[in-house]
Amino acid sequence: MARKQARRRKRKPARRIRLSLPRIGIGVGRLVALPAAVAVVVATYQLSSHLLDRPIESISISGPFQRVTALQIEEAISDELAAGFLAVDLGRVQAKVQALAWVDRATVARRWPSRLEIVVSEQTPAAIWGERGLLNVRGELFVTDLKHLPAELPTLNGPAHRSGEVAERYLEARKHLIPLGQDIRSIELDDRGAWLMTLGNGVEVRLGRRDVNARVALFLDVVASIVTGHAADIDYVDMRYGNGFSIGWKGGAPAPVFGTAAEEQEMLASRGIERGTD
Repeated sequence: MARKQARRRKRKPARRIRLSLPRIGIGVGRLVALPAAVAVVVATYQLSSHLLDRPIESISISGPFQRVTALQIEEAISDELAAGFLAVDLGRVQAKVQALAWVDRATVARRWPSRLEIVVSEQTPAAIWGERGLLNVRGELFVTDLKHLPAELPTLNGPAHRSGEVAERYLEARKHLIPLGQDIRSIELDDRGAWLMTLGNGVEVRLGRRDVNARVALFLDVVASIVTGHAADIDYVDMRYGNGFSIGWKGGAPAPVFGTAAEEQEMLASRGIERGTD
């Protein structure tokens, strides 16, 4: 009896449980086939490009040329043309054309089957900068050492790093002066930061260093019309006042601008403007 109970007390062997998990993976064959397919596509593209590529047989260059010649452009891009019609780097060709001194913009395109088309626009000079430089209509210095400067252009001068600021002031002031029959001969910004503007009729406008924007606005709003009507009698206009200006008359004698001196003073006072004379 005791043996039977002992047998019953023996532990049964543990049952093994197998978990069947789904298999996730890609066959070795597929892993090999994928890069092989990509390699085939790349090789096919390169081979077809090589077979279809051909030498560049002609170049079309167009634009309103005055300072730049087609020969200059051809020489600038000659090293790029050996690459072939499809292989040529259009971005590099464009960059080399635009690096020429008088070129403002350039576009480059392929024209099937073997022609390269280049369209060029030249820089438009707006002012002389310093002794031999030229600024374009955006105030950018694009020529630094020109031997023969256009005499009809105004002259701008100042520190090299402020050329854009000087050009911007010139373009803005000129825009308001042209309708009044005036133009600008020169603008100068000296090392101390003082501005001097000379009009086309020779009248100097002294703007100084402080509140220059407000002084220019006052000149354009009030004084410019005075100068237009009396340019032959005026030597200079001094805007270096807190809220006013003075006029230096030729010969040193002050002269009324609006009929009589009293009428002139009344008009200026009504606008809160002070006027002095030298």
